[in-house]
Amino acid sequence: MGDENQTIDIQFHFHPFSPILEIQILIFVAFLLMYIGSLFGNATIFLTVWAERSLHTPMYFFLANLAVLEIFYSSTVAPLALVNLLTMGRIPISFTGCGTQMFFFVFLGSADCILLAIMAYDRFVAIRDPLRYTLIMRWQLCAQLAVGALVLGFILALQLTALIFHLPFCGHNRITHFYCDVLPILRLACGDTRMQEAMIFIVSVIILTIPFSLISISYTFIVAAILKIRSAEGRHKAFSTCSSHLTVVLLQYGCCSLIYLRPSSSYNPEMGRVVSVVYTFVTPVLNPLIYSMRNKELKDALNKVTKRHLLR
Repeated sequence: MGDENQTIDIQFHFHPFSPILEIQILIFVAFLLMYIGSLFGNATIFLTVWAERSLHTPMYFFLANLAVLEIFYSSTVAPLALVNLLTMGRIPISFTGCGTQMFFFVFLGSADCILLAIMAYDRFVAIRDPLRYTLIMRWQLCAQLAVGALVLGFILALQLTALIFHLPFCGHNRITHFYCDVLPILRLACGDTRMQEAMIFIVSVIILTIPFSLISISYTFIVAAILKIRSAEGRHKAFSTCSSHLTVVLLQYGCCSLIYLRPSSSYNPEMGRVVSVVYTFVTPVLNPLIYSMRNKELKDALNKVTKRHLLR
C-alpha cells in the first residue's frame, strides 16, 4: 500500500529538446504555428461539410469526423508540450495527469487510424459499386462505423493505460519525450514489463496492421475498378479523391509503425521523439491541406461557403 501511494505521488518531468533557450523558443514557435494551423484547417473542413448540403454524403461525413478527431487529438498533446518548451521542462505533470494524457492520446489516435480504414472501405464501395453505394452506405451504417471506431479506441486505450500505470514507478522520472507516450513511460517503470509490452504489440496490430491491411486490399480493388472506367475525367476524379486519403494514410501509418511495430527493446528515445512530432503536429496540419488541395468538390464548397458569408 505504501509503494502504491509512493507511485501515485510521483511527478514526471519532460526532457527539453535542447538545453539552449533560444532553440527551445524556435521549436515553440514552429509547434504553435502548426497547432494553430491544424485547429483552423480541421475546423474549416468540419464547418464546410456541415454548412454545405452538397457535401452531406458518407465520404464527407467521415472526413468531418476525422477533422474533429484531429482537433482533439492534437489538443491532447500540443498545449502541455508548448508550456514545457517555454519552461525548459521545469513544470512537472502528475501521475494522474500523465495517465489521462496517455489514455486520450491512445484513444483518439486509435480511433483516427480505424476511421482511415473505414474511409478506404467507403471509397471502395463508391468506386466498385456506384449504383448501390447509397443503399450500402446508409446513414445508420455510417454512424455505427464512426461510433464503433470510438468505442474500439476507447476500450484499447483504457486497457493499455491501466496496465502501464499499474506498474510501480520509482527513482528516475524524467521522460525523454514531449508528452506521456506509451514507450517512454514504460522505460521508467521498475517492475516486470513483459505483459505491458505484449499488450502494446497487440494494440499496435489491431490499430495499425489490421486496418492498413484492409486499406491495402481496398485500394487493390479500387485501382482495378478505376482502370476500368472509360472516361479520362472519371478516372481523374476517382484518383483525386483516393490519392488525398492515401497520402494521409501513408503519413499516419508509416510514422506510427516506425515507433510501435518494433520490439520495445529497440526503441530509441531521440528517434521516437522526432518521429512523434510528425504524427502529433505535422500530420494534423497537413491533413486538411491535402484534402482541400486534392479534392475539387471540397474546394468548390469551401469557396461557396466563404463567398456566402462574405456577402452577408
